[in-house]
Order: sequence, then structure tokens, then C-alpha cells
Amino acid sequence: AILINRLCTNRNTGNRRQATMPIEINVLRTYKGGDPEKYRTYMKQRFKPPEWVDDVLAADEKWRDLFNEIAALRKSANKLQKEVIAPKKKAKENCETEVAERESMKKTIKEKEAELPELAKARDSLLNKIGNIVDKEVPISQNEEEDNLVVALYPEPENVTLPMAQGKISYELPATKPLTHDDLLWRIGGFEPVRGQNVAGHRGYFLKNAGVLLNQAIINYSIAFLRKRGYDILQPPYMMNKDVMSGIAQLEDFDEQLYKVSGKTDDPEGVSEKYLIATSEQPICGYHRNDWIEEKTLPIRYGGISTCFRKEAGSSGKDIRGIFRVHQFDKIEQFCLTKDDFEASQAEQMKMRQAAEDFYQSLGFPYRVVCLVSGELNDAAVKKYDLEAWFPGQQAYRELVSCSNCTDFQARGVGARCSTKKKDETSASYVHMLNSTLCATGRGICCLLENYQTEDGVKVPDVLVPFMGGIDFLPFVRGPQELTKGEKGAAKGASKKKGKGDGGKK
Repeated sequence: AILINRLCTNRNTGNRRQATMPIEINVLRTYKGGDPEKYRTYMKQRFKPPEWVDDVLAADEKWRDLFNEIAALRKSANKLQKEVIAPKKKAKENCETEVAERESMKKTIKEKEAELPELAKARDSLLNKIGNIVDKEVPISQNEEEDNLVVALYPEPENVTLPMAQGKISYELPATKPLTHDDLLWRIGGFEPVRGQNVAGHRGYFLKNAGVLLNQAIINYSIAFLRKRGYDILQPPYMMNKDVMSGIAQLEDFDEQLYKVSGKTDDPEGVSEKYLIATSEQPICGYHRNDWIEEKTLPIRYGGISTCFRKEAGSSGKDIRGIFRVHQFDKIEQFCLTKDDFEASQAEQMKMRQAAEDFYQSLGFPYRVVCLVSGELNDAAVKKYDLEAWFPGQQAYRELVSCSNCTDFQARGVGARCSTKKKDETSASYVHMLNSTLCATGRGICCLLENYQTEDGVKVPDVLVPFMGGIDFLPFVRGPQELTKGEKGAAKGASKKKGKGDGGKK
């Protein structure tokens, strides 16, 4: 078994480090104490085929059978050399037949060894489809609207017992207000969407004056907020090498979220390809790539400050107006590392969630926190909390924060280990990695505008005034934004449709 493990990670890799799988193969191998039935259950809970676990085991068995066949051939070749060829040579007897047999064995061994990496690659490709464990608190469902578990409300209403399923909870919602964020941002002279689209296309925009001030104020307040809590502040690269990104991002992210940056023109195999980051979580995850971190230095807490780039390929038609859902935005991220202990990472996730709650309470935003249903978890997360703030103009809760515990899933992808020393022995395991939005500034601005709107402008939250150069009010400097040609056409079409439905009466 030890030889198999070593061969799985080291053999035929040359000087290049082989990518570590997010799930350790041994957790599925019964002869190594693994429990594949657990992972069949986790896959069912994620609403993915549990048969994928059996596909991995079947592929692993093929790999192991070939490995054992090679080991048996090598043993036979060594035995032939030791017990037959060597004595005959010593006795100066003819052993051409045996030597030919040994050489044939060596040739067969070499041929079969060449097959091992391909079998390992096929198995590991299947293994990559297996998701992480699922935390016991997570509701097993695919229905977010009904079954997301509400675990916190701010302000906390009377006569509500939490946690409670979203579809069963009942309370008086926060107050509503007349204008939505896109109209408010336009009226305070905070952005130029049409000019942005002329330059950058769909969802492009320029922030201007009040919009820029708010954006920078949120960034600087966020930095101060996290530094008070002992976070190290990182501003990462905005592009990542493909091999590093592939150890972190899920395959579907490459098509749906990530922008590819072309490298050298004479690079047909794409070795120099890079990807723009969708969140600072990605480069910070790679910050400790191949590191051995002493357990006594954990937990480590980072505040990532970056511009983020997302295709939003699956969001066609959603949130077209304003800056709530855009291709480019600034974000402040919490990213934490703990020792390889589930209780420790669970506790850290609660601290990160509380930091996010404290942040939005300081801004005065009403919100709820939900524990997402299992069907909405990505492969890495064992549990995910979303903080959804109240948008009084839209009269709806909208997501501002996503807080995930990924245990050692991402750490395996980048080879980030932690080590402990006991006497003269050193033991190693993989760190646990957690991530949580603190604030995506565009969405933060949208929520601020709707909650702090007045009849003639927008009040600035008290905590942001020092970061706005003392400005505490942003007056309206122009009227409502005109509808675009497309919006006018849609409105006209809707009007005609309504007229037909009313029998043409006016």
C-alpha cells in the first residue's frame, strides 16, 4: 500500500510536481480504511450522481491491477536473475534462453509502466468530480427560496425563533423606499453607464465623482476594519498562470466566469496563458502554494483587496441597470487558514461570518444570514453562509457576502501543508482554507444608496464620513436617467401587449 501511494504521487513525474487531488484517494479505498459509502451520500446530498464514486473506484482498481502486475513481473525478473542466470554465469553455463526471457520481461515492464500515468490520469480526472463532505447544518435541498436556513436577522424582529427555513419564517420586512440604486447613482452624478458601454461593451461603466468617492471610501474603511481585527492586508496579482488557476477554480468556472489573457503569440500549446482573477481568493489561495506552514503560526488571516473580473456568462438579462452585476468591480475579501481540524475551521468560519455581520451593522444595513441548501454548494465548500442585505428600493434581500469553509479541498489543489513537531518527529497534513466576502464595493454602494436615500440626495453613513473627506451628504445633481432605446422598445412592446389584452380599450 505504501508503494502504491508513493507511485501515485511520485512515479513518472520527472522534476514536475504532480497536481494533488482535492479529495484524497485513500478516503475511498476500503483497504486503506476509507469509506466510499460516505462519499456516495455526500454526492446524493449535493444532487450529483453517487455512481461517480464507483467510477473512481473502478478506475483505481484498473490502475492498481496494472501496478501489481508490474510488481509481479519485476519480482519474477529479479528471481530469474538471482536464482538462474547468476548461478549459470558463475558456473560458466549457457543461459542465453533465460537472459532473453529476462529481457522480454524488462521490455514488458517498461511498456506497462508507460501505461500507468494514463490510467492514473483517467482516475484522477474522475476523482476531481467528487465534492467535499457536507456539514450537518446544511439543509439537504435544491430549493433555495423555501429551504435556505435563516440563521440571523438584523435588526432582529420580535417573536421570531432562529434558525428557521426561509419558506416558513414570517415577520414584518424592513421599510421600503421609492428609488432603486441605478437611478440614485445616476442622480448623484456617480456613474456614466452609456459612455462605459461605448468603451467596454455590455455592463461597462465609468464611476464618476460621488461614485468614485464612495468606492474608495468603502475600500479604505474595509482595510481599517480588518486591520483592527489583526488581518494582514494583501493586494494580489490580477492575473494568474493557468496551472495555478487550474488547481483552484472548478472546470465550469473557466467557461462561465474567467477571462483568458493571451500570452505569447508563438505559444500554440498555451503554456503562457493567464487568467484574470474573479476574486482575490484565487491568488491568495496560491500564495501558500507548496508551502509547509508551522501549525503554531495558525490561524492566518488575510484581507484581500483587488479588482475582480467575471464574465457573468450565466446571468444574461439579470440586473442590467446599475452596477450590481458587472464584469469588473472592486472587492475586499477575507481569506483564512487554520490547522487540519474540522472544529477549528468551523469556529473560524463563525468568526468570519461575525466580522461580516459587524461590518454591515456598522454601515446600518438591514440584513439576513442564510445557510445555503446543499444543492447550491460548489464542490469545495462544506458549508456556505450568505449575508443578504435589504434593498428598500427593490423591496428585496440581495446577496452581499458569501462565506465558505472549504476544509483541505483547496489546500490539496495548491499543496499547502501544515506541520507539527513532537520530540524529533514531524507530522504533516493539509491546512484548511476559508473565504468570505467582506464587501464587493459595487454592491455595497447599491445597498447604501437605497437605504440612505432622501428626497433630495443620499446621506453618507457615519462610519464612512472620515473616508469621504468629511462629506456627509451627496445631493442630486440631475434628474432621472433616460431610458435606453432598447428599454423604450421593450416598454412600448409591453404597452401594446397590455392594450391587446384589454381589448384595445383606453
